[in-house]
Amino acid sequence: MTKARFSRWCRAYGRAWEARDPDAAAALFTPDARYYETPFTPPMQGRDAIRAYWAEAVRGQRDITFSYRILSVSGALGLAHWQASFFRVPGHRQVQLDGILAVEMNEAGQSQTFREWWHHHETP
Repeated sequence: MTKARFSRWCRAYGRAWEARDPDAAAALFTPDARYYETPFTPPMQGRDAIRAYWAEAVRGQRDITFSYRILSVSGALGLAHWQASFFRVPGHRQVQLDGILAVEMNEAGQSQTFREWWHHHETP
């Protein structure tokens, strides 16, 4: 994987989130991808599970912004620091997220394994 290819993947991930488009998000992953939202729970497995996760995740989000900075690319692994913010409709709160993501990519440019670690802050 190149830095440019990983940057395109991160940009597409952000656009899918900002557009609240679970199909676009799921298309970034292989059919049998593993998606680890936290290090403490089993991964979501497969594109359908990832699509369902994103459909639910963005349901109550509005005014989403996403940015990222590539930290490293080595072999098939890319690491990025990301930030996102959105308005959570249930609860009427502004949410800020700050995290790290790790993507293991296949030759076609899709994520086979995705891991993320993030923190959030909510304000009324």
